[in-house]
Amino acid sequence: MPRRHGPALLTALVAGTAALTAIVAFAGSVLFSGSGPKQIGTESAARTPAAPAHSTGVWIGTWAGAPTAGVADTYTDEDLTRRTIRNVVHTSIGGDAARITLSNLFGTRPLLVDQATVNTRPVSFRGAPSVTIPAGEQVVSDPVVVPVAPDADLVVTLRTPTADGPVTIHPNSHQTSYVADDRGTWHSNLWRYLTAVDVRNKAAAGAIVAIGDSLTAGTGSTLDANGRWPDVLSDRLRGRYAVVNQGIAGNRILRDGQGYGQGYGQGYGQGYGQVYGQRASARFERDALGVADVKTVIIALGINDVQQFPQEQNPQRIADALRAMTERAHARGLHVVGATLMPFEGYLTWTPAQDAVRMQVNALIRAGGIFDDVVDFDQAVRDPYRPSRLLPEFDCGDHLHLNDNGYLRLGQRVDLRTLHQTRRTSDQL
Repeated sequence: MPRRHGPALLTALVAGTAALTAIVAFAGSVLFSGSGPKQIGTESAARTPAAPAHSTGVWIGTWAGAPTAGVADTYTDEDLTRRTIRNVVHTSIGGDAARITLSNLFGTRPLLVDQATVNTRPVSFRGAPSVTIPAGEQVVSDPVVVPVAPDADLVVTLRTPTADGPVTIHPNSHQTSYVADDRGTWHSNLWRYLTAVDVRNKAAAGAIVAIGDSLTAGTGSTLDANGRWPDVLSDRLRGRYAVVNQGIAGNRILRDGQGYGQGYGQGYGQGYGQVYGQRASARFERDALGVADVKTVIIALGINDVQQFPQEQNPQRIADALRAMTERAHARGLHVVGATLMPFEGYLTWTPAQDAVRMQVNALIRAGGIFDDVVDFDQAVRDPYRPSRLLPEFDCGDHLHLNDNGYLRLGQRVDLRTLHQTRRTSDQL
């Protein structure tokens, strides 16, 4: 199914930089109370799936972009107050209200956000139009009554007039966002500060979280086409569940990323190093279990432990780490689906020895006892005549990542029946 991109909305927002700033400032002074920025710590920012008392729905995560790294903001214009960040995200389900999560996880100084909007509708934080986020923390906004369409682009605009120090980002988003100032509007492939959008929805059964690496984040897919495999899965579900993509390029289970972040300049998205984020076992609580109204977790991780240096030689360590994440999800009453590791012969780090590790991990996954259900991504995209390689029709060209056809195949491979099941008890595994 083709996905909608909302071009008219984006064009209007990009063209209306000055007008938007003025509207938000006026609306903030009229609609909100509060004399200044509010400090909101971790405790008060706790995510809850409960809706307001007057609501007939619950809060469900419709989109997320896992915080990955902090990069130095080398923006040098003297007047930061004229800069706005427009994060463009793509929803899975819709709702009649929204709330956003902003993160200063990798910041070293408090971050002031003095204006925020969702599709031009002003957002407040504890009733105030601005918020100060302490270093290392996140905040969840007040609900904003704004219609959110399913399977559509949503624009979350932020103004950070005194931003100084590392900017918490999610790079390689495969989605075009924008940074605007007095000099013009610049394209960006980063999501800045925004890490989640929840919607109030009374029809969907909850959220499905896909936690993974670049193969979940969509490396090799077409820019702005929303062709990642979780997008395909969302299309198939037709609003019955939200699908939240928590993939980070290069992410590993057992080790933190070996990459780094550098400054970015006028291009607002260029010049940074590879940034792989916290190990999946460390971010699992925040990025999987912390998603609003999560019901099922799909884990598609392990290939980077196999192929990145230092390369993991012991398949049992990978299997045990996957099982440990499953047990943590079970403690919350969640169902877990796990994916097998796909082939990568031809990629620069491939060796016969590491391919043997991959195949042993897959054998352990298929044998059961790690996940509640298994989706066999390996079988779906491997060349049957040379199982250590991807089928050429699914290969983006680097022999590790997929093209749009490959991600379509993965999204179609997920058995929808496994997403609706009640979690099995331990004696059924």
